[in-house]
Amino acid sequence: MSDATTTDLYEVTMAMSYLKEGLTGPAAFSLFVRDMPPDRGFLVAAGLESSLDFLSGYRITVEDVDAFASALHRPARDLEPLLGMKFTGQVRAVPEGRIVLAGEPLLEVTAPLPQAQLVETHVLNQVNHQTTIASKAARCLLAAAGHPVVDFSLRRTHGPEAGYQAARLSAMVGFAGTSNVAAATAEGLTAVGTMAHSYIEAFAAEEEAFRAFARSHPGPVTLLVDTYDTDEGVRVAARVLRDLDDAAGGRGSAVRLDSGDLGALAVRARAILDSAGLPDVRIVASGGLDEYSVDELVRSGVPIDIYAVGTRVGVSADAPFLDSAYKLVEYDGRPVMKLSSAKVTAPGQKQVFRCPGYGDVIGVRDEQPPRQGEPLLVAVMERGRRTGERPTVGDSGERFTADLAGLPPAARRIRAPVAPRAVTSGQLASLTDQVRRRIEDEVRASAADLRSREPSAPGPHRSVPG
Repeated sequence: MSDATTTDLYEVTMAMSYLKEGLTGPAAFSLFVRDMPPDRGFLVAAGLESSLDFLSGYRITVEDVDAFASALHRPARDLEPLLGMKFTGQVRAVPEGRIVLAGEPLLEVTAPLPQAQLVETHVLNQVNHQTTIASKAARCLLAAAGHPVVDFSLRRTHGPEAGYQAARLSAMVGFAGTSNVAAATAEGLTAVGTMAHSYIEAFAAEEEAFRAFARSHPGPVTLLVDTYDTDEGVRVAARVLRDLDDAAGGRGSAVRLDSGDLGALAVRARAILDSAGLPDVRIVASGGLDEYSVDELVRSGVPIDIYAVGTRVGVSADAPFLDSAYKLVEYDGRPVMKLSSAKVTAPGQKQVFRCPGYGDVIGVRDEQPPRQGEPLLVAVMERGRRTGERPTVGDSGERFTADLAGLPPAARRIRAPVAPRAVTSGQLASLTDQVRRRIEDEVRASAADLRSREPSAPGPHRSVPG
């Protein structure tokens, strides 16, 4: 089976019906986030590159047809119209790393209707998860206020693929390294790591463990000091580090605090290291950190040099999902929209214009940009193929850095941020009104037609007085 089967079953049932009814015209779907999660002042667009990888390799095989048939409890011949289907459509999207707001399309897919429908689930999955994680990581970077941040999330993410994505996305927004060896190797990132408490416990004494580790790793070392008594652990580490020749690892080394009151422990650790003549030895903090705890530590002025974040960031613990949607906005040249309560969608293909101060405008695809407005959606795929080279993590990171520089201070706040709100252009508002009126007229006409077809109800029976 291929990744084509990574889809919800109703995508398959709809695609089969489309093919049977001859509904194979061009369909445009828009993917967007309805509302910001709590405590989010912005989102970082991500998941596009893996979505393009999926789309460019999309092809329904014999094994896929058999899987669909089994899931539907139907003979494989009924699903044969899907065999060999490839993605031949267009994708316009916000490049990875750019900052986006609620309501703004992150990408728009235009393809023959069955194709555009079948890829919905996979594309939503990638964009939803990766935008969630990239946005969380970006907030940690802001909270650290210039201190290096590293990714320790792999062991607690929701699977190895999610861990790889967390490493890549955190590097995109500016993290200094990752513990994930696979991601570091594939993406050209800095691999970082220290030791576990089990390593210390395997030796008869803490100092023996530290010296053994230093003998095995002749570069700068980071020693985990809180296995037993943290203050004593720092003193032991100081003796070991002081004995190391600078070229062999003394300079650039660090101690790591992983539990307890990290602020108070860091203050005491710094004093011990300084008194031992080790002012260059850095302090690394880890252990359940996220942007909220990092922000508190930084604001308190404690002497922590590097922050290692893991679980809470790798799963975006406080906001683990986005209210994202992939909605049909045009079929065969006809703009369409949804009128359901609280889930109304705007019709037609769109463009987002980034204006100074994040006064963003969501407009019709081909309308003229407002003054000083920059279009965010660009063509990234035509006829099922990428329009350019896959960007590096550094390329995407440069886009993020540039967008972050212009983000209003209120949106950058860690607590109680105020997210900018995009507005609708006059052309899009006019189109929305037209389509709404057309749909409402069609619904009324259909209802009237149904009433006219109903047989007249007989009048009440009256007895005739005798």
